Amino acid sequence: QVHLVESGGGLVQAGDSLRLSCAASGRTFSQYALAWFRQAPGKEREFVASNSWSGGTFYADSLKGRFTISRDVAKNMGYLQMNSLKPGDTAVYYCAARRYGAGATQTHGYDYWGQGTQVTVVS
Repeated sequence: QVHLVESGGGLVQAGDSLRLSCAASGRTFSQYALAWFRQAPGKEREFVASNSWSGGTFYADSLKGRFTISRDVAKNMGYLQMNSLKPGDTAVYYCAARRYGAGATQTHGYDYWGQGTQVTVVS
């Protein structure tokens, strides 16, 4: 089992960058797929990026080139680097995990979720 806590959200201007962090409990973080999803008001939760337990990386097509997912296994940390932010990126961002996961792009592909961190981008 793993417990996830996101941090790093905030209010930024369009064009700015933010790095979100996801702190994971447990000793076997390297065995987990890690993903980031986001949910804007009135919209469904949508896939942002994922990193399978074996190292594969996947991105939502619309976010490729601006967002980068990474992890530091030694520190039990996951990250989402977000560059050139736009008002349309405003949402609550969640990290999610599944043991031996393949880096699914759907919410049902993950068993563990953090509480989310708010990102607001103003123009």
